Parts: sequence; structure tokens; C-alpha cells
Amino acid sequence: MAVFKDYEDIHACMGRLYDEAKCDSRVAPKIKDSHLVIQFRYEEPHAVVTINAASPPTQDGAYFDVLWGDDTGLKPDVEMRMKADVAHHFWHGKVNLMAALARRQIIAKGPIPKILKLLPAVEPMYDMYPRLLHEIGRDDLVLT
Repeated sequence: MAVFKDYEDIHACMGRLYDEAKCDSRVAPKIKDSHLVIQFRYEEPHAVVTINAASPPTQDGAYFDVLWGDDTGLKPDVEMRMKADVAHHFWHGKVNLMAALARRQIIAKGPIPKILKLLPAVEPMYDMYPRLLHEIGRDDLVLT
């Protein structure tokens, strides 16, 4: 059975993560400095989230914009495709990106070295995600 039952479920959980990350001083400046448009395309359920670090953010206090939906009008520099379950495990710090790429659990398009360079930047999100799940009452999704 899939971790998330529908788009609203994945958006409620991962939306909180991306919203906190875009303002977090440990994470966001490094992503902003990449000047990349990074798109995550999730399946089961379907959801698309785009990180726009190529343009100035529209929200005060944010380092980049996070846009949900298939049609953002942005051409991604990097596209990451995966099942939503894989993303859920990744944001818990339980997925090795290189192994997932090799096994095609994650399919990446774009400059892979730039993606790998951002891995240290997102490490604080591995602690952030389970905490946010707890805060929204989704302890059932927290992996131990």
C-alpha cells in the first residue's frame, strides 16, 4: 500500500517540508546558490513540485520559491522522477541517492554532479521531515 493516499496527502506532508526548507538558513542558501530549477515528479500518487532557485523569491524570508503543479511555466534544469514512497524514504534519510539512481528507483535528468553537490545542503531536511510529520499529526508515517 502506498504511503500517501492522494495528492492532498502528499502535498500536506511534503508541502510542509518544502515550505520550511525554503526559509531554513542551513538549507536554503545553498540551494539558492545553485541557481537551478529543480523539479520533483512523484507518482503513486501523482504530484509535481518545482524548486525555483534561478529567480528571486516572491515570499519575504524565503530563499527560493516552491511551486506545486504540472504547469509552472518553468523549464527544469534538473528533473527527478520517483514514486512518492521513494521520496518519503529519501526525506527520512533512508535512501542512498547513488544506489537509487543506479537501480532506477530515482530517474534523474540534467546535470547529475550538480544534484550530488546539493546532497549536503539537504541533510538537515532528514531531521526536519519526521518532526514536521509529527507536528501535523502524521506519526503513522514516521519511519524509525
